[in-house]
Amino acid sequence: MIELMRTTNPATIAFATALLRGEDIDCFVFDVHTSVLEGSLGVLPQRLMVARDQAFLARAVLRDNDLGHELTPERGG
Repeated sequence: MIELMRTTNPATIAFATALLRGEDIDCFVFDVHTSVLEGSLGVLPQRLMVARDQAFLARAVLRDNDLGHELTPERGG
């Protein structure tokens, strides 16, 4: 899996997840409970992950819905 975005905004994660699932792109949110474990209530970011073979399409979907500024930069390799 690769990271598409990292944010502390739960609304952004929910919106992006709904968009991707609406396009039948499997995604998973990492670090959902980390903030609670650390005692910081939403200070630590959550990561939206997708399978490597779906990343190109997932990025396109998020860009088309004005979330391009939230995307993690692509890494080569």
